[in-house]
Amino acid sequence: MDAPDRSSLPRRASSAPRAGLAQSANELPPLERAFWETLDRGLTRLRLELSTGVRDALDAHARLLLAWNSHINLTALRDAEAIARGHVIDSLLAVSALRALAAPRPALLDLGSGPGYPGLPLAVVLPAARAALVDSVTKKAAFLEVAAGAVAAALRDAGVEPPDITVLAERAEDIADEPDGRETWDLVTARAVGSVAEVAELGLPLAHRGGIVVAWKRDTGDGTLEREIDAARRIAQACGGGAPRVVELPGAIDVGLLGHCLVVIEKRRPTPDRYPRPAGERRRRTVP
Repeated sequence: MDAPDRSSLPRRASSAPRAGLAQSANELPPLERAFWETLDRGLTRLRLELSTGVRDALDAHARLLLAWNSHINLTALRDAEAIARGHVIDSLLAVSALRALAAPRPALLDLGSGPGYPGLPLAVVLPAARAALVDSVTKKAAFLEVAAGAVAAALRDAGVEPPDITVLAERAEDIADEPDGRETWDLVTARAVGSVAEVAELGLPLAHRGGIVVAWKRDTGDGTLEREIDAARRIAQACGGGAPRVVELPGAIDVGLLGHCLVVIEKRRPTPDRYPRPAGERRRRTVP
């Protein structure tokens, strides 16, 4: 494949501090009690136990998100309790399924990471051997740099060596043009990227053969998700994947996330060089 020369492009977001935005969770007040009350109820129902270091890492991430979100729109969820349920629990809801589906200590790449969910919680809870958080929006990538640093620091303070966490301020299409990005990941996740077809075309070129691409979805029971999956079958096959399939998450009802599920695509064959197509072409043509 003739890949463009990207040697001069930064692979990480700028680490320059932004005025008025916290660069460490230690600068910030504790979370409201509702955060951990909500999260602990969810963890009990999911039968997940977290070490002190992991709890501190999740706490630091959430504190930074609340602080940054008052200046920069990173998430529509504005309070600690909503973040605990809508972001942290929704991310961790998938842990048991991913431990069964993915390689142990996977190399994890999270597309469209935004406020850092599900990528950061999964990186420390699965745990991942290494993780990349991908967001081409500069302000979001800047937040991810700070949050990833805080998560790593919290783990180290607890005597735990953190995963190697990298922030890539790039588009998925550009990462797929790079030798160290294309077909090198065990697990590619996407929680708020778009349709199953979009996730398949962006994610499968990044996963190696035997890896998986996983999209967070909600099944409302009206047939919408089934139609979305049907529309994605051809592009998934064209990109070297198997048929997309739904993986139910039995704990979703118990934690107040009715209908939340995963759509999983296994990487079976190498992805042809023409994929992923440029965004404009994907919009014009939804099938290969």
